[in-house]
Amino acid sequence: MRQNELIRAAYEGKSTLVIKNARVINVFTKEITKADVAVYEDIITGIGSYSGENEIDANGAYLAPGFIDAHVHIESSMVIPSSFMRVIMPHGTTTIIADPHEIANVAGVAGIRAMYKLTDDLPLRVLYMLPSCVPATPFEHSGAKLVAEDMEQFMHKSRILGLGEVMDANSVINCSQEMLDKLRLFDGKPIDGHAPLLGGMGLNAYRVAGAFSDHECSNYDEVKEKLATGMRILLRIGSAANNMDEIMQRIAYEKLPTDNMMFCTDDKHIEDIRRQGHINANARMAVAAGLDPIDVIRMTSYNAARAYGIRGVGAIAPGYKADMVLLEDLKDFKVKEVITRFGLPYTGEEPIPSPLLPPQVFHSVRLPKITKDSLALRCGASAPAIKMKPHQLVTELVYRDVKRDENGCFIPDGDLMKLAVIERHHATGSMAVGILEGFGLKHGAMASTVAHDSHNLVVVGDNDDDMLMAIEALSECGGGYCVVSRGVVLARLPLPIAGLMSNAPVNEVLELQQALLDAAYSLGTKRDNDPLTALSFMALPVIPAAKMTDEGLFDTINFRFIKYSD
Repeated sequence: MRQNELIRAAYEGKSTLVIKNARVINVFTKEITKADVAVYEDIITGIGSYSGENEIDANGAYLAPGFIDAHVHIESSMVIPSSFMRVIMPHGTTTIIADPHEIANVAGVAGIRAMYKLTDDLPLRVLYMLPSCVPATPFEHSGAKLVAEDMEQFMHKSRILGLGEVMDANSVINCSQEMLDKLRLFDGKPIDGHAPLLGGMGLNAYRVAGAFSDHECSNYDEVKEKLATGMRILLRIGSAANNMDEIMQRIAYEKLPTDNMMFCTDDKHIEDIRRQGHINANARMAVAAGLDPIDVIRMTSYNAARAYGIRGVGAIAPGYKADMVLLEDLKDFKVKEVITRFGLPYTGEEPIPSPLLPPQVFHSVRLPKITKDSLALRCGASAPAIKMKPHQLVTELVYRDVKRDENGCFIPDGDLMKLAVIERHHATGSMAVGILEGFGLKHGAMASTVAHDSHNLVVVGDNDDDMLMAIEALSECGGGYCVVSRGVVLARLPLPIAGLMSNAPVNEVLELQQALLDAAYSLGTKRDNDPLTALSFMALPVIPAAKMTDEGLFDTINFRFIKYSD
């Protein structure tokens, strides 16, 4: 009956909402037309001259399809999905493609179910890619492990699009049976890639396996090589990985086709979103870099919808969903009005259901007793260290002359400090200590249970006492972030849901987050990298060139552990 009703509405010009006097952007013809747009319930029924009971006068503003974030982890916002929605929707994002692998690494299948349930019936359209790498690699311990059989129970769900980022490229190339089983399960569906700096025959093998996208390109040549293999390129601007300006300028200068390019934020803090914008911030940067504004609008919406097979989304045309955004201009991408997937203006005041969360996502921080002896690092006079790079998630493996005590143990000195990763899910006692260069913190420590992607407890500091206090502070509150200096907890953000998220109001979370940043900056952390995000990526062994897991210092290029001493 609904189809008949929609057909009649389109033919007879009936509407439940009309957007009047808009400059309508057509992503198919790349034209801008002055017109009205008629909506019946949640479907666009016509573009032309219309009137209706409910009207929004655009006054000549640009009407674009609602923006799509092609790859995001809601958990990385540190708030529950409904709170995340209230931050991003005012910036024009109406659809996100989320990968719940953060909570899956902590709570497994129960975590995925919780995220799916939390996103039912939101004004924001939340679609999912199922986590492919739980854990991300075999070189660390996570809270859970997912195999193909675990994923089968989700295959019938309407909001599951495909397989999430396949971070363990090494397992793909070496034909790990567990990985092949997952790839086969999603044969014919979108399979997200995650392959920083992968090229040549390794990239060929990765593509043959089925990975069809990548959001980890760190330079133009990498973009072009992957684009040439048919990969979709997701241009990411997050809180730590935000080096896209130069890449976009080169894309514009070389006139590289953008049909297979789209935008994502991946890991962007909600304060950065409030201040800078969401996908509209990516669009703003792209136009400033010299890309055509209409091509940029396609990159914000249509390209992602087409790539991921999201029917009826990503365009303003009859039969398409009424996800739309009114923009003041196509330069700054300031948002005037957002129309939700229900065909209604978004107000931010819509009542949101609060489903109960399963007990498995709480009380997830379980630690053995950690002492100063646990943090001791015996090493040689020249020792390996992880060197951070400004504005990037990639690191360098370097060797530095280090200061040692009478027992041959490392003493933090200058820009070299201690980094430890502790398995926090099952109190196994697995932990490792290494050296980090470039974080900048002095007279204190910072700790977090947000440590992509196995989310063990990671702590950095220049003295053991503050490191131990930071560990204890997070154990007490069920996970989160904290900053300690000279025996005092300067700031702490509790994240009791899987050690990743809070159900506290957004403003409260932002206030605590800002207190953390202020405390970290007061201790000298580098402002060219968000210290919270930067620390959370120091334990991810799928991003070059060196990271620390609970099993040791890992060389991500040669896939081997590096010993500090025999």
